[in-house]
Amino acid sequence: MLDKIAYVCNIITGIALIVMTVIFSWLVYGRYVLNSTPTWVEQVSLLLVVLIGFLGAAIGIHRNTHLSVSYFRDKMPFFLKITFDLITHFMLMIFGYIMMIYSYKLVIFKWSTQIPLINIPEGLRAVPIMVCGGLILLFSIGHVLNYKNTVIDKKRVK
Repeated sequence: MLDKIAYVCNIITGIALIVMTVIFSWLVYGRYVLNSTPTWVEQVSLLLVVLIGFLGAAIGIHRNTHLSVSYFRDKMPFFLKITFDLITHFMLMIFGYIMMIYSYKLVIFKWSTQIPLINIPEGLRAVPIMVCGGLILLFSIGHVLNYKNTVIDKKRVK
């Protein structure tokens, strides 16, 4: 199930990258060919960058590729390796929860303000942060539950 959620997030970030490429192409065309710069492109691209960055971070947590320095951990005995990984994921759970709660408060606080030029709620900028926090929490819980199976499988091999 978590793999499917990460896959959907990956599709969303890919679409956002394509949309951003298209609107920047329109910006260049409008500026240099039509002599009329579309002013909304900057605000939309900022929304897309936030979406891409935060969903990408959550996908990195799911795949265990996000800012990982694993050389020393990988050299440890199996029990210490699992212990360090579990501590890391528990810390990520706490971080994801805090990120989700406080960005939700930011969404509520900023919802009544409009983003200039595109006239949508300013709170939309914080929605990807809130979703990312929830996904980090969810993916970290998944990793912890998966370690339970890893330890059981390792004992069966011995």
